[in-house]
Amino acid sequence: MGRESGSIRGLSPTPLGLCAVALGRRFRVHFPAVRIFVIGAGGREHALVWKLAQSPHATQMWAAPGNAGIAAERLARNGSPVACVPIGAEDLPRLLAFAQDQKPDLTVVGPDNPLALGIVDLFNEHGLRAWGPNKVAAQFESSKVFAQQFMERHGIPAPKAGVFTVARAASRFAAELGGRCAVKADGLALGKGVIISHDMAQADAAIEEILVKRAFGAAGAQVVIQELLAGTEVSLHALCDGTSAKLFPTSQDHKRALDGDAGPNTGGMGTYSPTPFLTDAHLAMAYRDILQPWLKGCAAEGIDFRGLLYPGLMLTKDGPRVLEFNARFGDPETQVYLPRLENDLVELLEASVNGTLAQVELKWSALASVCVVMASGGYPGSYAKGKPISGLDAAAALPNTKVFHAGTTLAGGQVVTNGGRVLGVTAWAASLRAARDAAYAAVEQIRFEGAHFRRDIASKGLKPG
Repeated sequence: MGRESGSIRGLSPTPLGLCAVALGRRFRVHFPAVRIFVIGAGGREHALVWKLAQSPHATQMWAAPGNAGIAAERLARNGSPVACVPIGAEDLPRLLAFAQDQKPDLTVVGPDNPLALGIVDLFNEHGLRAWGPNKVAAQFESSKVFAQQFMERHGIPAPKAGVFTVARAASRFAAELGGRCAVKADGLALGKGVIISHDMAQADAAIEEILVKRAFGAAGAQVVIQELLAGTEVSLHALCDGTSAKLFPTSQDHKRALDGDAGPNTGGMGTYSPTPFLTDAHLAMAYRDILQPWLKGCAAEGIDFRGLLYPGLMLTKDGPRVLEFNARFGDPETQVYLPRLENDLVELLEASVNGTLAQVELKWSALASVCVVMASGGYPGSYAKGKPISGLDAAAALPNTKVFHAGTTLAGGQVVTNGGRVLGVTAWAASLRAARDAAYAAVEQIRFEGAHFRRDIASKGLKPG
């Protein structure tokens, strides 16, 4: 933006880079037209499409494969619908062929798997601009071993941990921790490759499940075993452009399937933002102790990270500790961040791609937001698909409410379930309590067979009474 032509990795200047005024200011002449291709099908991608569609820059948008909610979105600039393209998010050859044919100005990659497979590298090699970390940078999420060893090399505070390929050695290390540990599959496992244990029987069972029985396939060829830390777990997000990073406000995810943080781990059953117990001082400490050494480490190792870094933190009495890194927007964190974001998301992603993020000030609403995930019965285990969903219009009619679709599709004109996490029912209000109440009021409007959701989302952020 401005006079920054902003090329990336040897590619041509961006459409926004040709505009005559600075990023974040009102355009004096015109809004440059940008055609956007979003890859993914979940609640995160619906939230990204919803926010990108609000930009006056967006003139055409596709999503692959998209979902029923994404297909209902319209662009603010011209009212045109978002076109869902029946190509899987991991089908890189067909995604590339589609992009070569349609020539989008920017491809936005939502999920972790295509990033880990190197979709950004592939698109760049063919002269196509894509937002998201390249394959090397995506290892922060695609390999917990890589992330753990990177943190150790660069002094980033993290739990005591070991990396193992042999069950017996893993068990000995777990015993040193008294069996109180997290056993993590090295690779991607849909957010479910972490088993928490509180004694040696549980630890050995987890090691057997991941490393010996290969419950998560090749993702479990190695395991990282981390000590369990006492404290409060929170999610941070930082938008990065290869040399600088901009922290988002705080949020807190709810990973366990059942109320009171009981049951198995999931991809996330709900979240809220901001978290009242994480202060500006905590954020400054996280930037100093985590982001700064991370940026220096990336520079030292030649890692060009342009995208969204999402560290999961434990707030301990000794300061924040990084439990793991993710290399994309969180899900369902995206669903509570984007309603609060006041910047134009197209402009932010362009700055991330172009390396001009240092010129940008992120602006956030003071409102609180809450997302409650409605899941299929049986999730995160086996579940049925094709269940008709009712009440979506009634929920959508409520003020300051948005129902983000995750596992949905259309069947005979009816929206039906098509995944484990089905909907992310989101509301925002002046207080966290009001946002929580509004989100649950919307949840009560929606019905589908077997629907399951937690009833305690955001309760940790609310004072009694």
